[in-house]
Amino acid sequence: MNEQNMISNLRQSNGKYAIESRHLNVFYGSFKAIEDVNLLIERQKITAIIGPSGCGKSTMLRSFNRMNELVPTAYAEGEVIFQGVNIYEEDIDPVEVRRRIGMVFQKPNPFPKSIYENVAWGARMNGYKGNMDELVEQSLKNAALWEEVYDKLDQSGLSLSGGQQQRLCIARAIAVRPDIILMDEPASALDPIATLKIEELMRDLSEKYTIIVVTHNMQQAARVSDFTAFFSMTPDRTGVLVEYGATNQIFTNPRDQRTEDYITGRFG
Repeated sequence: MNEQNMISNLRQSNGKYAIESRHLNVFYGSFKAIEDVNLLIERQKITAIIGPSGCGKSTMLRSFNRMNELVPTAYAEGEVIFQGVNIYEEDIDPVEVRRRIGMVFQKPNPFPKSIYENVAWGARMNGYKGNMDELVEQSLKNAALWEEVYDKLDQSGLSLSGGQQQRLCIARAIAVRPDIILMDEPASALDPIATLKIEELMRDLSEKYTIIVVTHNMQQAARVSDFTAFFSMTPDRTGVLVEYGATNQIFTNPRDQRTEDYITGRFG
């Protein structure tokens, strides 16, 4: 399938689910990081991935846009279906996948460029032909940052506070107009006030985007997410999906004892 056909297919689907993993296994060399994961992620909802350290949360998240492939020894088996297309087919361009499925990392990583260029760069690289000033402004507004930076767009993105830098990175992800935003512990490096702003922003963004977030903070998962996936690990440290459901159900009436043990602090 060529890239043009892929994009056409991506735009045709308006189903309930934004992305789905089917019998997904991810390896780093001979080590199996996650095993046989089946997940249906609902469109325009926030799905949290929780679990103990080393259970494959970030590996699972990065499998949704093939970021794991940036590790030389990594490879996947199974499927990830994004609007009717298995993104792991050989003829699928991972760069196009990552444009449609953006990523916000744990540590804010703005470019050493102006605030304006941080937002505009990705859109420009993807051939955006519209009004760039309008795109930058709207992206910063959507990231709840415009009012704080509108009069200093020519200043370095590195001059912002940690929380502002993270919202700038979110604006950068939004500017290329993705369908899904992946967030890998986006508030773990921030203070409580900045964390609250990120959580409020996530709720606002979920009106337009599907959000999948990895968090080690169970209270945060309970506050912001609609659905929660709990991962644990086998004795050989392979990550497995234990339970997945509505967040309220996972936190108040888990069906698996391992989930209850983790949430109540008896494990992990």
